Amino acid sequence: MIHQNPLTLITPVKTTMRDKLTDILQKIRLDIEKGLCSDFEKPGTIHYCRLVILEASYNDDKNDSSKPINLVFSTDYDGNEDEHLAALSSVSASLIDKLYECCEGYPLEKDRTPESRKKYLGQWRVKAASFFAGAPGRSLKQVQQESALRNYIWEFLKEGSWKNKTAVEVHKAIRQNVYAKPGFEWAKQQVPVPKLKWMNFVLLGLILLLLLPITILLLLFVVGWILVLHFFYEKKDTPLGLTPSQIDENHVKELEEYEDIHNQNQFTQIITMKPGKVRLLTVNALMLYAKFRVHNEFVYGKLMGIPTIHFARWLLIDNNKRMLFFSNFDGSWQQYLGDFIDKSGWGLTAIFGNTENFPKARYLFWGGAYDEEHFLAWSRYYQIPTQVWYCAYPLLSIKNINNNTYIRHELLKDLNEEQAQQFLQRF
Repeated sequence: MIHQNPLTLITPVKTTMRDKLTDILQKIRLDIEKGLCSDFEKPGTIHYCRLVILEASYNDDKNDSSKPINLVFSTDYDGNEDEHLAALSSVSASLIDKLYECCEGYPLEKDRTPESRKKYLGQWRVKAASFFAGAPGRSLKQVQQESALRNYIWEFLKEGSWKNKTAVEVHKAIRQNVYAKPGFEWAKQQVPVPKLKWMNFVLLGLILLLLLPITILLLLFVVGWILVLHFFYEKKDTPLGLTPSQIDENHVKELEEYEDIHNQNQFTQIITMKPGKVRLLTVNALMLYAKFRVHNEFVYGKLMGIPTIHFARWLLIDNNKRMLFFSNFDGSWQQYLGDFIDKSGWGLTAIFGNTENFPKARYLFWGGAYDEEHFLAWSRYYQIPTQVWYCAYPLLSIKNINNNTYIRHELLKDLNEEQAQQFLQRF
């Protein structure tokens, strides 16, 4: 099974090249809107890419000119990091050169080779604290092939005459037609479908049961930690209580310019962490918890019950003083955050309650995001513009991608009438 991974590079920009970099990013953005995406398509493994100028003034009351402006380069890709950096440094070298000659320490033109580019990029890598993929195990090639398969079958169904045919007969006719096409030879190959790793939960449960005295102490420690967090930290929090009227209209307008272009949207946010080791340890513990559930449980296209997220990641940067959050999702900004509130408000509160000005939380999981007006205003306030956003399949929802895999999987099987009817309902 192919593994999808996140790459994040955060690189200081030369002060004198700030305007040039802005122009380059604007040109790339316009090219993507025209369908000119070859630099992103050449590696054949990039699902998403975003480029963000991280201003020195973000989350700072004073614009400190001594702080560097950074270029954030982020991809969601197939395979391992070493091969991904090698591909960016060779087949996408023109893109890398354009971007990074605006950054500190990039090799001079005469010294640029795939190896020197790769070495340079590698030194700016920032590891994600947690990462979610909505269609785990699906490579970019597989996503695109299975979309083509689904569209072909849909056209075949529309053109055919299926009166008095059973669902089983229709299913067999589809399979016979598809497998006769040379272009669909790949569809005959069995592909793994991600499944809940319930054995890992059983194993964890057994370990906790066998170590029951330690488990009880651990639970008491967690309860004590939450109580300490509430009485000594949360009760002292004085968030701004941001409301929509306090959000700068020009800021919202700039964000909305890059939204609702397709069915999918992107979200980039940077927030200052609340000070203290207790906050940092709390977030790191929550990230470990999230990693376990993402790897073992959230494999069916839903994160905490939310069925619209393609990829999401959390990063702690600047010596753990700030948090970066990236998301690629289906639907509108309002729908996306509304889903989070309805289905995982406690999760949002637990993580982001450790950042500045988040609506006041109680006992780690309560309050916070459930204060919808202030939460939505907080989200907009700390959202920052994404200068460039590339998606390899902007018209596909995460439900489409997962559904297309099931179509391929079920096409291989001999189905009974009930199963065949369910198969046809996928179109």
